[in-house]
Amino acid sequence: MISPARVAAYEILTTVSAGDVDLATAVAVARAGVRDDRDRALAVEIATGVQRWRGALDHVIASFAKRSLDRLDPEIVEILRLSAYQLLHLTRVPASAVVDDAVDLARRAGKSSATGFVNAVLRAISRKRDALPLPPSPRQPGDRSAALEYLTVSLSHPRWLAARWYDRIGFDATEWWARFNNEPAPITLRANPARIAADELADRLAASGVIVRQSALVPGALIVEEGSAIRAVEEGICSVQDEASQLVGLLASRAAGARTLDACAAPGGKTVMIAATMPESGVLVAADVRDRRMRLLARTIAASGATNVRLVQADLLRPPPFRPAFDFVFVDAPCSGLGTLRRDPDIRWRRRESDLTSFAAAELTMLQHAAEAVAPGGRLMYGTCSSEPEENEGVSDAFLASTNRFVPVHARDVWPAIPDTVIDARGHLRTDPVRHGLEAFFAAIFQLQ
Repeated sequence: MISPARVAAYEILTTVSAGDVDLATAVAVARAGVRDDRDRALAVEIATGVQRWRGALDHVIASFAKRSLDRLDPEIVEILRLSAYQLLHLTRVPASAVVDDAVDLARRAGKSSATGFVNAVLRAISRKRDALPLPPSPRQPGDRSAALEYLTVSLSHPRWLAARWYDRIGFDATEWWARFNNEPAPITLRANPARIAADELADRLAASGVIVRQSALVPGALIVEEGSAIRAVEEGICSVQDEASQLVGLLASRAAGARTLDACAAPGGKTVMIAATMPESGVLVAADVRDRRMRLLARTIAASGATNVRLVQADLLRPPPFRPAFDFVFVDAPCSGLGTLRRDPDIRWRRRESDLTSFAAAELTMLQHAAEAVAPGGRLMYGTCSSEPEENEGVSDAFLASTNRFVPVHARDVWPAIPDTVIDARGHLRTDPVRHGLEAFFAAIFQLQ
């Protein structure tokens, strides 16, 4: 019998590779069909690990198969990927069990003729696991070709992105960033202020065997070091939200006014943070465009207990259905997501360099439309979870160049206690793995004169 975890991992990977959904959605669907918690966890670990290390896995598989992967059936490619990942990264699993399950998976996928091939390739990988044909770290970091081969294959990042980072920040920082992206991200919590304070949450978690520590950079962020906080999340006393995202939410909370619009609000983590700091008489309008995202947003708001949030479905790529009545408008723009590759490793394979131009154009349009809803003297905030300048200061600068009605605002003028290390020379909030050990997020604030 094939391990349920491997079957689920195979289903996740084939769904993602088909381009139907992203990794997070595929995981959510597959988890629902697996009964045992340990099997669910292993399936997610395998599928996520394959996406992190896909570049290296594909190189190793092609080397031992002695043919390119595009000559193999897609089902066989995914079986080889998930099995090679287990052989190389989950060595607690007996190699014989991995190979046997791979052969059975090939039969289950209707590829019985490939069982001998699958068996041979995986046994060769298992035998040579200590001497894999992967490019070494370059002896001379300035050797661009060797550096990119190592970053692309051995550290499993798309060549175009590795090249951008190498040219912008150098080899050492790029290697650090790539290794950061290939490590599992910790679970970071934020207390639901309507239900519990952060220190009380930490005490309650500790009483149930969950050990957390306070983030060094983000007030109120609790990082899980031991145990599972699933029950606390299900009870609605806290939510999962990474540190960099919480920083952006805290900045938005301090910029918020009595009339606030969160224009791209789903899934709602930052919306809840803003709602918690607004006066009882204030009104927070939370908007998004798709039905599915609106349902997710509604669930998040309901779980938080916030009573001052009004939901509106709106497309920010079109002029907003609001008059200029808001003291604060927040555009947490849909972006490439290239700053979150540690948590969303499939993004690295779904994006192309050419996507950045279209993302930046859409983000600028959304920012310009959002500006139409800002009241005189009000503030406008733009944020992304992208690492790339085109989507960050590129959009911010293009917005300012398109209007003489808004001026930039230094983040410290909004949040005086914001950590110095996350503010760049122009007053933007900016985080990255190299300087902060956090995902790459960006935020800029403007004021209507």
